[in-house]
Amino acid sequence: MSEMAFDPRLFLKFGKHGHGGHLGIGYHDHGADWAELMLPYDPRLVGDPDTGVLASGPILTMMDMATSMAVWLKLGKFRAHATLDLRIDYLRPATPGKTVYGRGECYRITRAISFIRGQAHDGDPADPLAHVAGTYMFTEVQP
Repeated sequence: MSEMAFDPRLFLKFGKHGHGGHLGIGYHDHGADWAELMLPYDPRLVGDPDTGVLASGPILTMMDMATSMAVWLKLGKFRAHATLDLRIDYLRPATPGKTVYGRGECYRITRAISFIRGQAHDGDPADPLAHVAGTYMFTEVQP
């Protein structure tokens, strides 16, 4: 019996009651080794009420999800892993009222580690608000 290929839309549909679902993170697009998610503006997620800027935590959560999905898309299946290292560099605040998009890419997979990178923007990929880079460690090493 063959395994079903990883489907990010289906994954998000069944995870709608989890952390990402409560934040409102949704599917936007994907390819063979990348996934793009979106985080619609929500006043509940604002970090500074004086500016209306989204807090950094929901953006980091979205990027962790997008890069995780990129790993599973590259593998063609879900495989449990843990975030070993995830660095995020914030370049500027998100624009109040705008949806934030996060694109994650998996550029290498070894027996135990996957390597990812990505960026978040609020409408113009040429004007990113954050970059991420990191590694995930598979919880079971396969031969």
